[in-house]
Order: sequence, then C-alpha cells, then structure tokens
Amino acid sequence: MNLQNIISEIEKVDPEVYDKLDTRRNTMKKFADISKKVALASIPLAFGSMFKKAYGQTSTEVNDVLNFALTLEYLEAEFYTNIVGSPGYLTAPAPAQGALTKIKNDENAHVAFLKSVLGAAAVTKPDFDFTGGGGSGTGPLAGYLAIYAVQLAMAQVFEDTGVRAYKGQAPALLGKRVELTAALKIHSVEARHASHIRQMRRGLDAAIPASQKPLKPWITLNYSGVDYPPANTAINMSYAGEEIVSQAGVNIVGIGGNAYIDDKAASESFDEPLTTNEVLAIVAPFFA
Repeated sequence: MNLQNIISEIEKVDPEVYDKLDTRRNTMKKFADISKKVALASIPLAFGSMFKKAYGQTSTEVNDVLNFALTLEYLEAEFYTNIVGSPGYLTAPAPAQGALTKIKNDENAHVAFLKSVLGAAAVTKPDFDFTGGGGSGTGPLAGYLAIYAVQLAMAQVFEDTGVRAYKGQAPALLGKRVELTAALKIHSVEARHASHIRQMRRGLDAAIPASQKPLKPWITLNYSGVDYPPANTAINMSYAGEEIVSQAGVNIVGIGGNAYIDDKAASESFDEPLTTNEVLAIVAPFFA
C-alpha cells in the first residue's frame, strides 16, 4: 500500500486528517521532501512521526476539557438532587416537580457518562455551597431550599451558563469526533433544560424584572430575566457578552433590509460562548 492509499484509508476514518497534518498538497510535498533526504528504511519512522505530531498531543487537552465539563455537571447534578424533595420544591405543581426530577436524572446521567469516558482520569466531585458563599453556607442564596422561585432562578442561570460553557469548549475538541459529538449532544440537552426552566419561570411570574416580562425561552441581549437583589451582580456575569449583534463581522441588525430585525432579535438569533476563566469566575462562589 503506497503513501497516498494509506492516507486515503485514514481519511475514511477521520475526514479532518489533512487539517491536522496540513493541507493535502502541503502534506504530500512535505513527505516528498522528507523522502529525498532520508534513507528508504527511515521513511516509516518519518511517516509515523508526522502522524504522532498530529494525533499524539491532544489527549491531555481533551481530558482537561472533559473534566471541566464533568465538574460543571457535578455542580448541576448535585443542585437538582438537593432541591428535589426540598420544602420549596414541594410547593411546586406536580408537572413542575416532574420536570425538575427529569432534569436531575439527566444531569446525573451526564455525570455518569463523562466519568465512563474519562475512566481513571476523571476528577473527583468537589464540595459545593449552593448559597453562593464559597463554603460559608451563608451566601446570598442561603434560603434557596425553601423558596421555589429562587430554585428556578438558580436553575436557569446554571443551565444558561452550562450551554455557553460547552460552546466555549467545543473548539478544543475539534478533530476528536467521538468526544465532540458526545459534548454537543449534552450541550443540546442543556439548552432544552434552559428553555424549559425559563418557561416554568414565565408561568410562575416571580423574580423577573418588570421590564423583561414576559420572560422568553431564550436569552435577549444581556438580560438575565432574574431579579433577586442579593445576587443580581453575580447573576449578570452569566449573561455578559450576549448583547453582541454582529457575527463574522456582519451586523445582523436590519440585515437584508429587514427593519424588524432590531438589536434584540439580532442578539436572540445567536448564542455566545464563555471562556474557561469566565465560567470559573461565575461558578466559584458555589464551591466550598
């Protein structure tokens, strides 16, 4: 089997092989140059080195991304586990209780899945403080277990943050088809959770700024849709950057002469990622 056939076979398994190595033309040219400079017996070693460089350097990075996702899933899973059956939860109507229980089960399934993928490399579950007190247990959300409206507001912020966090990590998984596909599947479920929680909050009509009613199932500009004074500053961090109205250098407002596409509609049409550091700053108060 010649070189072209070998790479063609690899391309069947990994269509992005040329992106990892270089362009198709440059890959062939570089290997031809190598072939002129080394002995015939050394070509397999050079060939192996080329692929090792392309494929062998990302395992740690991928594990870091998956462990970052796992840590966020630990947080969400424990949050829902804590509120299901709590005094606040018991004041909710039966359909809402069922939805929160379903989301709890989803989050625990995400944890189990990511742990199975990571194996021995999986990080252990940290301790959490859902009062937002950084371990003090006396943070601004100290009464969350007793107040259903606060539970829903917290759930919304966690879910919205999770969606943006997954989006921010996706580029690090490019070229890792299995891991990227799995992450995107979790990402889409998190988005459904966020939308459903928002609709539950709309029906409850509590802890929503008057200017942002009725609450939409999606994010508008950088509006949080939450009005809980003890924690508003921290909550708003999860929505910073969502007010962007340009994509790939194109201003979406009024695009194509459509005057109805205002800044709100433009921002609603696209979701924005959060960086690792931005996410860590948002969730830091919830770690004990």
